[in-house]
Amino acid sequence: MGNKLVRGSLIIFIGNIIFRIGGYLYRFLMATLLGPVNNGILGTTISVQGIFQTLSSGGLPPAISKYIAEYEAVDDHNMARQTIYTALKIMVFLGLLLGVLMIFVIAPLLAINFMGKPEVMVPLQIIGFITPFSVILGAFRGAFQGVYKMEYIVYTRAVEQLCMILFATAFVLIGLSVVGALWGTVIGYGLAALSSVLIFKFYMPKYIPQPTDDFVFSFRDELKLGFMLVKFSIPVIITAIAEMLIYNICTLIMGRFLTMADIGFFTAADPIARLPLMISISVATTILPASSEAFKLKDINALQKYVGESYKISLLFVVPMCVGLALFAAPILRLLYFQIPAYVAGAPALAILSIGMTFYSIFAISTSIIQGIGNPRIPMYILIFGAIVTGVLCWVFAPILGIAGGAAATTIACFLMMIPCIYFVFKLTKTKAPKLSVFKIIAATIIMGLIGLVIPKTALWLFPGIIICMIVYFFALIFVKFFTAEDILTLREYSSKLGPLSGLVNKLLNFVEKIENRI
Repeated sequence: MGNKLVRGSLIIFIGNIIFRIGGYLYRFLMATLLGPVNNGILGTTISVQGIFQTLSSGGLPPAISKYIAEYEAVDDHNMARQTIYTALKIMVFLGLLLGVLMIFVIAPLLAINFMGKPEVMVPLQIIGFITPFSVILGAFRGAFQGVYKMEYIVYTRAVEQLCMILFATAFVLIGLSVVGALWGTVIGYGLAALSSVLIFKFYMPKYIPQPTDDFVFSFRDELKLGFMLVKFSIPVIITAIAEMLIYNICTLIMGRFLTMADIGFFTAADPIARLPLMISISVATTILPASSEAFKLKDINALQKYVGESYKISLLFVVPMCVGLALFAAPILRLLYFQIPAYVAGAPALAILSIGMTFYSIFAISTSIIQGIGNPRIPMYILIFGAIVTGVLCWVFAPILGIAGGAAATTIACFLMMIPCIYFVFKLTKTKAPKLSVFKIIAATIIMGLIGLVIPKTALWLFPGIIICMIVYFFALIFVKFFTAEDILTLREYSSKLGPLSGLVNKLLNFVEKIENRI
């Protein structure tokens, strides 16, 4: 089971790297080609797109993953496959309905009545064409997650990102501006949805076989299954919408008070701040079905191990990354957007948001664990609270502090959400918090941060500064004796699968053991 968690997290981590790199390349190209004002329009549209796509999925992908994992745990392949079919019917209906509403009702209300910016209306309407494809993607990705075939999620994400970048860039270059960028997104989602259908048809039968000849599933049975899925998904969709609001409500509210150029600066910084989430979300994506399976089988020891290791793995990388982003916010933006130096105005927002992502990373893992053990309402209530706090604080801070106010609102809300969620995880799973490991990670990060403060914050020193901080952090972890004998043994086992690199990794582990034994 432990291997399943590590393998799944590693695959999703690779997928998230692809997704993040593709996302950053897309944002960088669009920010450079469109300029701050049009980039602000695109950023506002993407914020609404995320919320709307989450709403159109009906919260069913996590439900698909959960119930497939449970049915497969008891070898009920018939019900596992039927879960996919039933959920897909519900999701396609929701996607088509909400797509029509976005085009004819929601887009005009948001653009004209709320933000007072008519230039945003057509880009918002294009979102309606994305939803039918996004719900198909969501359904099959939930199925892939339920049988731990995370690599299939990676494949569909690669298709989505590659096609979106290519078509969006081409359309912008021929003069279609923001509208062209969004039509490129439509094509990217459409081709990714097609790839998910093909993967399911040709590769998934070996993991979820075709129904047996004696399997009978009546309309009443399907209604019952659909009700069960919807019952689970209602708190999940509320949770997901609240989560998207945490991400995006500030962009919408700032659109009411600030210029599109200001929003362009914020949206240039925002995806960079979320870079550490590729680690925590990788772990969170895998921990949901893993914790669900362990809970279903009443394997408390496995469940407790999953909980402890998920926090430890995530924080080991997330905390120093967030601090590093905050320290080097200005040179990062200066280097990435060298053709338009004005984007460095987003540095304060990037620094503040990076700290907030530390809190959100812990919250994301906690949410997946709580959902996996059958308590989706707890994170729902916490996220609703967080979304309200974010919106209220942004409404107050944005007119005074500008984009830094929106970033501060998000960061404060993430901290306030993290605390109760951690409490419920350890209470419900009866797991002891890995306090010593967390303390050592924080201590090593503080040492790294102190060194990082004295490094010049220029584009020339950016890469040397990052390398220095990484080396300092590594030796600081050794100094505080973070690596246990069990950690080193596990790493040795995995190093044997790295081929030519296994010898180098073993030498590094020998060095770690030697230094820790002398301290």
